[in-house]
Amino acid sequence: MTDALPRTETDAARELEALATEIARHNRLYHTDDAPEISDAAYDALVRRNAAIEAAFPALVRADSPSHQVGAAPAGHLAKVAHARPMTSLDNAFADEEVAEFLDRVRRFLKLPPEEPVALTAEPKIDGLSCSLRYEDGALVQALTRGDGQVGENVTANVLTIADIPRQLPAGTPAVFEVRGEVYMAKEDFAALNTRLLAEAADTGREARQFANPRNAAAGSLRQKDAGVTAGRPLRFLAHGWGETSALPGDTQAAVVAALADWGFPVSNLFARADTVADALSVYRRIEAARADLPFDIDGVVYKVDRLDWQARLGIVGRAPRWGLAHKFPAERAQTVLHAIDIQVGRTGALTPVARLESVTVGGVVVTNATLHNFDEIARLGVRPGDRVLVQRAGDVIPQIVENLTPDADRPPYVFDHLCPACGSAADREEGEVVYRCTGGLICPAQRVERLSHFVSRHALDIGGLGQTLIEAFFHDGLVASPADIFRLTEERLAARKKDGRVWAGNLIRSIDERRQVPLDRFLFALGIRHIGEVTARDLARRYRSAGALGAMLRGALYLYRTTLPQMGEPERKFVLRRDRLLVARVDTAGIGPEVAHALIGFAAERHNRDVVYDLLRQVTVTDVIHETRASEVSGQTVVFTGTLETMSRDEAKAQAEALGAHVSGSVSKKTDLVVAGPGAGSKLKKASDLGIRVIDEAGWAAIVAASA
Repeated sequence: MTDALPRTETDAARELEALATEIARHNRLYHTDDAPEISDAAYDALVRRNAAIEAAFPALVRADSPSHQVGAAPAGHLAKVAHARPMTSLDNAFADEEVAEFLDRVRRFLKLPPEEPVALTAEPKIDGLSCSLRYEDGALVQALTRGDGQVGENVTANVLTIADIPRQLPAGTPAVFEVRGEVYMAKEDFAALNTRLLAEAADTGREARQFANPRNAAAGSLRQKDAGVTAGRPLRFLAHGWGETSALPGDTQAAVVAALADWGFPVSNLFARADTVADALSVYRRIEAARADLPFDIDGVVYKVDRLDWQARLGIVGRAPRWGLAHKFPAERAQTVLHAIDIQVGRTGALTPVARLESVTVGGVVVTNATLHNFDEIARLGVRPGDRVLVQRAGDVIPQIVENLTPDADRPPYVFDHLCPACGSAADREEGEVVYRCTGGLICPAQRVERLSHFVSRHALDIGGLGQTLIEAFFHDGLVASPADIFRLTEERLAARKKDGRVWAGNLIRSIDERRQVPLDRFLFALGIRHIGEVTARDLARRYRSAGALGAMLRGALYLYRTTLPQMGEPERKFVLRRDRLLVARVDTAGIGPEVAHALIGFAAERHNRDVVYDLLRQVTVTDVIHETRASEVSGQTVVFTGTLETMSRDEAKAQAEALGAHVSGSVSKKTDLVVAGPGAGSKLKKASDLGIRVIDEAGWAAIVAASA
C-alpha cells in the first residue's frame, strides 16, 4: 500500500470499498474463526489507511466503514447475547508525537487550561480474547466474548473452568458489575499445549492440530462447544476495565482497577499512573523493555484518562472512546531465505508477486509468505530466489520484505516474462501505472475464479454459504464457469459431493434462489467491472433506475464509440480530450469521469462480457432502483459535511441529504451551496468562509431534516 492518498473521489471510493472488504475479512478471521492471516501491525496499517482516506474524503465514509466496526459477528455454534454496554475498541498510536496529540485532543475537547494536569493510566496491551464477566449480587451469572462489540457469544460454562476468574465477589460489591478483561494463554503453557497435541496425535494416528500463537490457542480453547475441552486448556484472565455497573468503587480508573484487584481479579503488575506525556512515555519504554520476559504476549501499551468524570464527558466517537489510546510497539523483523517468487492473479487481472519464504517466527507468528507489491519493487530490492532477506510484520496485507541482505551474491536477476501464469496471456501495464495486468480477461481461469468469488460476496449478491473455497472447488470440478452457472446448480448434484449432504445442498440452493431478484446497483457491482465499486454502481443505478435504461445508454455509447470516435487526423491529445468528453457526456452521471466511463463502455464492448450478462439475465431478475426524495430547502443543492458528526454517522447524514434531493460532495468549491461543520472542521470550513458559502452546525442540519419530514 502506498502512502499517497487517492487523487479523486472515484479512486478514494474504490480503495475504501476494497479496504472495507479486506478489513471485514480479517476481522472475521481474527475474532470469529480464530485464524488470522496477517499480523496486528499489518491489520493496524490497513485501518490507518482507511482512516486517512476517510479524513481526506469525509463524504465517502461508508455504512460498513471499519471506523464504525468493532470485532466481527459471532460464530453460529455459541449462543449470541447483546452486551448491556458495547465493548468498544481503541484508536492506535505508533509514534510518541501521536500520544502528545491525543492529550491535546483531550484538552481541547474538555476546554482545559494549559496548566491543568491530565493524568493517565498506562498498562500492557495484552494479546488475548476480550471477555465480559457479569456479576449480579456478587455471583458470576454470564460471560460473553466481544463478538462485534454489540453482540457477543455466551461462554459462561467455559469461563467457569478458568481458575483466575472468581465465581463469587466479596460482600459489599455493587449489585451489578461487569468486569472486562482478556482471556489469554501464557507462552509457556502455549508451548506445552502444542507439544501435548502432537503427542496425542501420534498416539491416535490422526493429524496434529497446532496453534499458530497463544492468542489463537486461547480463543480456540474458550470458544469450544464442550466446556470440558476448555477445562483441559491452561487459560488465564487479566482484568482491565468494566461495562455495565450499578455503582463504581472509585472516581478514577486507577481506583476502580485497584478495587478489582481487591475483589480477587488478576490485574497487571505493570499498571501505572502518569501525570504527564513524558511520564506516560517512560512507562511505555519500561513495559517495552520488559516485553520479552512477560509470561504473555503484548503488542503495546494502553493509556486511559484517569478521571472518570472526564471519561464520561469525552464519551465515544464511532467505535472508540475519546479517553483511551493504544500505543503500539514498532514492527518486529527477522531474517530468512527467499525460496521462490510466485505471481497471484486478481479478478481485474492485476498480477501481484509474492515471496515464498523459509518459515520464520516474527513476533510470535510463523511467516512463510511476504508481499513484493509489484515488479518495480522486486527491481528496487534486487531480490532473487536464494537471497537472504529481512522481513517485517507491518504495513501491508501480508508481511513485507524490507531489505535484501545478500545483494552481491552470484545469482542471476529475477526476470518477469510478461506473461500471465494462469493462462499465458500477455501482461501489460497502462502508462503511469505500476501494476501489470493479464490481458486474457474471462478466458483467464484465475480471473474467472476471483470474479465468481466477488460475484457471490457480501456486498455483491451476498449468497450465504457460498464462499471462496466452494467457488474454487465448483470451478475446478466443472460445475461453475460463469455467474449464471451458480443459478443452474441443483440439489441433486451438490448432495452427491458430501456424505449425507442433502441438508447442506438444500440450504445452499435456498440461499442461491433467494438472490434470483437483485437490485440494479448490486447487479452492477457484482459484475466486477474495473473501477465500478459500490458507490459508482449506486450512482449509475440511481441515474438510470432500470437495467433497460442503463442498457439503452450503453448501446448508444457503443455506437458512438465505434462510429463517431475514430481519430480524424487531429493531434493525439485533442482526440483524447474529444473522445473523453463525448463518453462522459454519454454516461451522464454525476461523479463519473473518463476513467470510469472507459471501463464501463469497454466492458460492454467485449462480446464475451455481453454474453455473460445476457446469460445471467436469463437466471435472475434485476429490479429497479427507486431513489425517492422529498422537497426541502436543500433540494438541488450541493452539501459538504466536514468535521465530526456526533449524533449520526457520516453515511446517515449523506443518506439524509440525498433523501432531501441534495448532492453530497467531499470538497468545497464555488459550486457548494451549504457546509455542515462539526467539531474539528478545518480547511474546508475556512475555504467555505473565504467563498462566502453558508455554514451551519449539526443542530442546524437536524432542523432542516425535521422541517422536511
